[in-house]
Amino acid sequence: MTMITAAPAFAPSLLPALSVFVMVARTLSFTRAGAELSVSATAVSKTIKQLEATLGARLLNRTTRSVSLTDAGAQLLSALGPALASVEGAIELVRSSYDQPSGELRINTSHVAFVTMVEPYLAEFLAHYPDINVEISVDNELTDIVGNGFDLGIRLGHTVQRDMVGIPLGVPQHRVVVASPGYLLKCGVPQTPQELVSHRCIRQRLHPRGQFYEWVFRMGGRNVQINVAGNLIFDEMRAVVSAACNGVGVAYVFKQFAQAQIAEEALQVILESYSPPGEPFFLYYPHRTQMPAKLRVFVDFLKSKYR
Repeated sequence: MTMITAAPAFAPSLLPALSVFVMVARTLSFTRAGAELSVSATAVSKTIKQLEATLGARLLNRTTRSVSLTDAGAQLLSALGPALASVEGAIELVRSSYDQPSGELRINTSHVAFVTMVEPYLAEFLAHYPDINVEISVDNELTDIVGNGFDLGIRLGHTVQRDMVGIPLGVPQHRVVVASPGYLLKCGVPQTPQELVSHRCIRQRLHPRGQFYEWVFRMGGRNVQINVAGNLIFDEMRAVVSAACNGVGVAYVFKQFAQAQIAEEALQVILESYSPPGEPFFLYYPHRTQMPAKLRVFVDFLKSKYR
């Protein structure tokens, strides 16, 4: 019996020929194998001859009427079957990840963007796509989504890297000054942004020990920053809104983020005529020629909510 030895070091170059051999071995016909592979029977025969020469073993017995496996051919087919099935399975797994919405979807977003743009629809998305596991990282830092392994991010437009695909979500977000009615009754209502320097302002850092969130106003046709002061600092806006509702001081927040408290009159908007132009949040992700299904359906889902 002729034995097939371990594949030589250049085995990867044999893969196309081995695939042709498996097709012939399964169909026992050069013609049918050629039809399956979209090549001629002559090309199949030539490939098999070259493979036999490389391996130094006859793999197929062929006559004008039939094709059969030699012992060496049967041994090779037995060894190749599970291996090729594994390769085909791996290829199908990769292909299905681009066709079927499944797997882990990692999202990076600021707290404000999460609360206003994602949280209201998250349960609905998960119900629609139960095979997708969503992991959300909430922070106020300008995270490198590619370097940190995220599929997408949601941030204000001006913070998105230029080499990203960016999609605006919803209406522009406007920043406003708010305070509780009790605070304004006690400390007075500022009439201009400059008067804020004499008020207790609840400040916010972009991230722990990072720079302060800027209080910017539109005055004289240009944006002007006011350096406010205050003895209470947070690193996320939810706590800022809560403190303002409790009468601690004046806060500078996104109006949509504090909409519920404003509607309930726990907060009052002031100096709104000085608010700077707003900008929408953007959903963004690295440019890809082929987008995985899990990312595609999430992008389409949020776009449909803010169309």
